[in-house]
Amino acid sequence: MIKTKVLKSLIEKLESDFKLLKNAALATYEDATHEESKPENKYDTRALEASYLAGAQAQRVADTAEILLFCQNLKIRDQSKVAIGALVEVISNEKINYFFYLPKGGGISFQVDEKTINIISPASPLGKAMHGLKPGDIAEVEMNSIKKLYEIISVI
Repeated sequence: MIKTKVLKSLIEKLESDFKLLKNAALATYEDATHEESKPENKYDTRALEASYLAGAQAQRVADTAEILLFCQNLKIRDQSKVAIGALVEVISNEKINYFFYLPKGGGISFQVDEKTINIISPASPLGKAMHGLKPGDIAEVEMNSIKKLYEIISVI
């Protein structure tokens, strides 16, 4: 898999997500501040709920902008071990998975050449377990008393 192609696909996805999130945040903000959102009585919490939603959406816009900026400035280089910017191929339970190791954005998935790539970060249990590993090493993650093993096949 070509890392530049993966990064380009991720940037395109993040740009698209950013536009959608920004539009949704603006619409929610307008709803929260619209005259019809004023409470009719002390138990009417529509405006308060809308303001909480607008704040959360604004945070998602900021987070997406931050990871997008990071990706736009990421220098592509081959890596020998799992670190920020690494594209990692692993096998777990006889299934191959692809991860892009970034400082933020964990949980985002995107497609490249019909392969799903998931972003993981050092803050995630799998990200912590993989950090610094090389091909042939095994990352061990325990969730709900179940141990899962991820063998590193390649690091690009």
